[in-house]
Amino acid sequence: MKAIVLAGGFGTRIQPLTSTIPKPMLPILNAPMMEHIIIKLRDDLRVKDIAVLLYFMPEVIKEYFKDGKDFGVNITYFLPDNDYGTAGAVGFARDFLDETFIIVSGDLVTDFKFNEIYKFHKQKKSKLTIALTPVENPLQFGVVIANKQGKIEKFLEKPSWGEVFSDTINTGIYILEPEILDFIPKEENYDFAKDLFIRLMSSNITIWGCHIEGYWRDVGNPQSYREVYQDIFEGKIVLPIKGEKTIYPKGVLYLEKGASVDKSVQIKGVVVVGKNSKIGELSELNNSVLGENCTLDEEVKLNNTIFWQGCSVGSKTNIHNGIICNDVKIYKRVKAKHGVIIAQNCTIYKNVSFKKDVMVWPNKIIEEHSVISSNVIWGDKYKSSIFESGSVAGRANIELSCDLCIKLAEALGSILPVGSRVYISRDYHKSSIMLKRAFLSGLLSTGVNVVDASTVPSVVMRYNLSTQDDIIAGVHFRQSAKDQEETEILFYTDEGFFIDTNLSKNIERIFFRENFRRVRSSQIGEIDEDSETNARYIDAIREKIDANLFKSRDIKIVTNLMFGSTSKIYPNILNTLDIEFILLNAYKDDKQLQKLPSVIKRAHYEVGKIVKSLGFDCGILIYPNGHKLQFISDEGALVKDYIALLVLLNLLDSSNTGIKKVFLPAWAPDFITYKYLDITRDKVCGLKAKELKEYDLIANTDGYFAFSEFSLNTDAVYSSFKFLELLIQNKTTLSAAVDAIPKFVYRGENIPCQSAFKGKMMRKFLEDSKGKKSSQTDGVKTWVSKNEWILMVPNEHQQFLNIYIQAKDDKNAEKIFNEYKRKIDLWINE
Repeated sequence: MKAIVLAGGFGTRIQPLTSTIPKPMLPILNAPMMEHIIIKLRDDLRVKDIAVLLYFMPEVIKEYFKDGKDFGVNITYFLPDNDYGTAGAVGFARDFLDETFIIVSGDLVTDFKFNEIYKFHKQKKSKLTIALTPVENPLQFGVVIANKQGKIEKFLEKPSWGEVFSDTINTGIYILEPEILDFIPKEENYDFAKDLFIRLMSSNITIWGCHIEGYWRDVGNPQSYREVYQDIFEGKIVLPIKGEKTIYPKGVLYLEKGASVDKSVQIKGVVVVGKNSKIGELSELNNSVLGENCTLDEEVKLNNTIFWQGCSVGSKTNIHNGIICNDVKIYKRVKAKHGVIIAQNCTIYKNVSFKKDVMVWPNKIIEEHSVISSNVIWGDKYKSSIFESGSVAGRANIELSCDLCIKLAEALGSILPVGSRVYISRDYHKSSIMLKRAFLSGLLSTGVNVVDASTVPSVVMRYNLSTQDDIIAGVHFRQSAKDQEETEILFYTDEGFFIDTNLSKNIERIFFRENFRRVRSSQIGEIDEDSETNARYIDAIREKIDANLFKSRDIKIVTNLMFGSTSKIYPNILNTLDIEFILLNAYKDDKQLQKLPSVIKRAHYEVGKIVKSLGFDCGILIYPNGHKLQFISDEGALVKDYIALLVLLNLLDSSNTGIKKVFLPAWAPDFITYKYLDITRDKVCGLKAKELKEYDLIANTDGYFAFSEFSLNTDAVYSSFKFLELLIQNKTTLSAAVDAIPKFVYRGENIPCQSAFKGKMMRKFLEDSKGKKSSQTDGVKTWVSKNEWILMVPNEHQQFLNIYIQAKDDKNAEKIFNEYKRKIDLWINE
């Protein structure tokens, strides 16, 4: 007799457990489910020759089982070149199946006596026998009716409760004679229940059902995987357990080779510890399994919890009803008292608390002190704060659901006075439209009134917000410029600034507690539509820009608006100034917003080509929400962002209109001395409007500029005209202004660094800077020579260090970077 093991399923319903391994390889008592099936086939039926049908992640299965000799069998693998269905896949191995054979799924857990099914098959002289068993809930299985002799009379695949006519189901375990393969067409999608069984019955071939008692479970979802272990711990099924057995007063321990358990550890129920795993002192384990190479520090408590391989757990961690997959790092004092599933390669930092039975998908980082109350599916990490620098970002309908937006709006509204007015605006992307509508209803429910600006760039809404005293806050929805799969919700104060950390935390506190204000129906907020936001903004720019200056010179530009909302604004201003222009991508296209990197790359090329070929003065790139500005010189070359900043500073300095105060970040280039500029290099975060009003220009090295004469908020639209105005006043071209910048090298780098090491890196940089000229304004800045330095500042939200270098040439810049990269690697690993 031969056997076929079906091992090709995708395991979609059981994700995230199958995100990195196929379902048959899910471990049960430190052995893959499929291994238990193979051993059972070998021992019950004395099967030697087994065919394994592969499809999804075949290499994982082949690498583990190889030729089968280590398991006392001979394995032949078949990998169909397409999805042929259950029967069609078996037909793919027809040349192997030259005698009676049994078909079993590799993702079952069962103690059925396979030899009893075989005896029934032989007694009935059956051509095809199906193992049948009763279950409590037959809805997800194929229901079968057979007469007293076992002859099958009727099938019904996955019925509704109204269609259930039996609790006897098809277990998916079949015994067939080779001639049945003649009824399976070659290289066609063909299913056992939907196709083959119907064809056999219509051909008057009897299909027999063998009723069999025992344990059987189709491990189809994470809960059923958990329940298998619960059944093992309760003795409902007995499976082989590897390791040396030791009896404890309240339990039994199975210890595999190389594993160690401290004498002070309490063992309750069934506990299995895999090869080379170590359990620290004063730990308590109850009905739990650890795979190979796992480490538990002291005072860890595990209850009904399963660890796969290569995991580490910090001290005083407490996990109940957990499934922890391969290579998960859990730091100290993590609590999951109500169940958790953590998929492969996740890092859970200290003091994390899982509030309910949530799932964390692979490769996630959970920052310390996080409170996890919902599944962590997409993105790189779940942060202890849902806000990042005054904004909330995520994929629409995934992290950012309508339900979340309503609650977020209710949390914001709950900290504002009843009757307050809040600006709401958006770009035209359909995700922004959907989420804004949900958010709006949440605000109204708290008694807050909404001023709806509809579709406007964020810079327009911020300008209007900062100039209208009766509006207390603003919220803007837009497609992210950083990650085109994400939507951003931007929260602003009445000054048009991003809300600070304190306000963010107040909103989060109400959000997580769901302690929302509920007003009576008479107090529900109202909606006022503001159709004048664009007009007020355009008029304000016209008042500030010297139109006569532009009319005195025949200036020609090419502007790419990158499909943004500024298309309603920019042409209007250009016409007012009598500028000759070519406008590109000045229309709506939400599909283009979702591939912004390629739009930007194409814009650099197209604008540069047009400017150079037509002899225009320059090209201007306005990012979709008017938040960022880039330039193309009259020679058609892209002006790097930090060079644009230096050009602007030179133009201001050369204007000879008195001392101008400028605010820049600590990492901005500083090798040029200016006569009429008073420059402050500091940390902009936390500064109030009163402080920023002292400066004429607030800018950075990434294309963000704010002229306080117009607005304290970065604004690419106004800044582009101010830039042109300064070029005209200085009677120069953009390429000449770029050439006037002294030669030097300025570069930024990112070096990966886990959050746990960021504080250590700050300390090490400070220690390394002793005896050298240094600054700790924002990060640690160390001078290597008079005008050469390196600045390190840990990224606030992501797992890396921001490195900035200023050097006289590429060779020195590379030397500085490599030297400190080597130091960082050494410091992290020491």
